[in-house]
Amino acid sequence: MRNDTPWVLAVLLFGATANAHHSDAALDMNARVAFRGTVSEYSMRNPHSYFTVDVTGDDGTAVTWTVQMASAISIRRSGWTPDSLAVGDEVSVAVRPARDGRAYGLLAAIEKDGVAISNERVSGRVTASTTTIEGRWFIDRESLGDDYPGGLDQLMARELTLTEAGRAAQAAFDQNADDNPELACLSKPTPGGLVYTDLYPMEIEFLDGGEIIVIRSQYFDQERIVYMDGRPHPSDERMYEGHSIGWWEDDVLVVDTVNFTDNRSPYQNGIPSGAQKHVVERYRLHSDGTRLRVEFTLEDPEYIVGSMTHARDLVYSPEMDMTPFNCDLETTRRFVPR
Repeated sequence: MRNDTPWVLAVLLFGATANAHHSDAALDMNARVAFRGTVSEYSMRNPHSYFTVDVTGDDGTAVTWTVQMASAISIRRSGWTPDSLAVGDEVSVAVRPARDGRAYGLLAAIEKDGVAISNERVSGRVTASTTTIEGRWFIDRESLGDDYPGGLDQLMARELTLTEAGRAAQAAFDQNADDNPELACLSKPTPGGLVYTDLYPMEIEFLDGGEIIVIRSQYFDQERIVYMDGRPHPSDERMYEGHSIGWWEDDVLVVDTVNFTDNRSPYQNGIPSGAQKHVVERYRLHSDGTRLRVEFTLEDPEYIVGSMTHARDLVYSPEMDMTPFNCDLETTRRFVPR
């Protein structure tokens, strides 16, 4: 394999980065390896789609590269279909390679028959307006800013200041170990679902005359109940998604969530969360009814110094589907070295 071909220069121009559901720590995100070969497998699944490429090096050595992509749901939004690749197709590929030297990488760019297959993330488009925060919402990428670092793990790595316990736990984390919740197809508790609106829609539904609000994320089929009836948080019950109560401050919905169970890696980078985790969310409809401003503040004094606040705009997207994620246990473990 060579990575100094003219095509490699081209992928530096048009290549994009696919988002991973697990930490990118095992990948060299600053490197690219490019190769040409023949597709020998292609599958669209959640949380990752994969294809393999049989490559013969300049010295005649044969190797099969495994190429990881985003979920089937995400790549469909970028234009991929089950017919985008077929066994026997000749392709040129660039990947962010695994640090351990195995023939595994995260897709950066791909060409088939001299034509690039899109790997770009999509953004919400204004097609309708509403008078309520109910409905389906998807990211307005312009609200993230030019310095947005990428996925959940990169955002948290940039924004969180860790305590000594947080630093020690993160350093000891092994994403290939069984205590990694991602290997069990578990969702990312709040604020994970809010951050993942850059890839998956969020749906808000009012029930029982507004006494209950349900907040769903397509990502890992997350669903949360917000109690609006004035009840307090329970004193002795802890839940995976936490316990949420809410109220209105004029036209702003405020959601307060505590009582999370301990989680080894809720931000997909080995920083844990504990019994003191506390998330406050604020939802406000823009005056034109096309966008929703979402803001959260995160505290967890056992592992985080101070607090983290993040805000973004979501576009009203009633046309977006909420197809079940149906996480595949075999696929979610495929990144683990064998």
